Amino acid sequence: MSKRILFIAPYPNAQAPSQRFRFEQYIPALKEAGFEIEVNPFLSAKDWAPLYKEGSFARKGWSMVRSFIRRWGLMTKIRRFDYIFIHREASMIGPPVFEFIIAKVLRKKYIYDFDDAIWLPNYSQSNAKFHRLKAYGKVKKIIRWADSVVVGNSFLAEYASKYNDNVQIIPTTIDLENVHNLVTKHQEDVIRIGWTGSHTTMEYLPLLVPTLKELEQNHPIKFRVISNHPPEIELDCLEYVKWDKDSEIEDLAAIHIGVMPLKDSIWAKGKCGFKGLQYMSLEIPSVMSAVGVNPEIVENGENGFLIEKEEDWRHVLLQLIQDIELRKKIGKAGHQTVKDRYSVAANTPKYLALFQ
Repeated sequence: MSKRILFIAPYPNAQAPSQRFRFEQYIPALKEAGFEIEVNPFLSAKDWAPLYKEGSFARKGWSMVRSFIRRWGLMTKIRRFDYIFIHREASMIGPPVFEFIIAKVLRKKYIYDFDDAIWLPNYSQSNAKFHRLKAYGKVKKIIRWADSVVVGNSFLAEYASKYNDNVQIIPTTIDLENVHNLVTKHQEDVIRIGWTGSHTTMEYLPLLVPTLKELEQNHPIKFRVISNHPPEIELDCLEYVKWDKDSEIEDLAAIHIGVMPLKDSIWAKGKCGFKGLQYMSLEIPSVMSAVGVNPEIVENGENGFLIEKEEDWRHVLLQLIQDIELRKKIGKAGHQTVKDRYSVAANTPKYLALFQ
């Protein structure tokens, strides 16, 4: 008889990057290995749609009520599963009630997975009034009750190890075969510098504006931003592309230089470098702030570039704009790094081992 795995997650299937690139892309391999899979999100697709829109508080409130009702229903089915995997949290607001029920009442072991410093306050302005409902302090309890913990980098592992002795690192990974399977075309008259991400991480884009304003005066460049909301920055070279799951890889592959600016903060240290890994997978040279896990991914000048000081942005970007062979060389080396260390294929054995 097949073993059954229940994945408990905050968001609907195929919508949130953290889920797509943490566990969803391993589901085919798990099914091939003989497991039966059920993914149970807190929010339905219908309830997810208005979450980050301004206002709509009554609609959001009713969405939360429906979501909690569904979660309580799930608790009656927990014993049917051989393995339980919780990504980030079982409910998006409130204390860890469901994790407590699973571990302490139903006496079921669970694997806990997270890829950000989610014990720290971080929220969108559209939901700022209610961010305290997220109960950030619950993370250490969920870690403590877990049978094992999986995190995306060493900084997160250090935090988790304070509360659980069974912690391992599996990086956020790229599917080079089925998803990130294109290569950028460097031979173009207009060079696209690009950034991709959700509106919640756009706070770092102003770090690049002075450099881009200077570069656009003398060089044929575009600054492509791929996101669910347009950025609030003023640049003549700005090119906004609304994120679309069906075209996201093609939209990314039109970039010739990928950027990942960050401020050196505790929250940034928890990031898993995924923007940079996406660029590298498509042979796009990645230019990343030397913060958090980024120096573990990039060897400066070999498979990408690390930015230590603000003036480094101009120097590195100008060098890449002017030298197509350098872009190609760095891009190929970055792709190889992803293939060897950060691809789904390279990490599938680790993932399967979680359920042995």
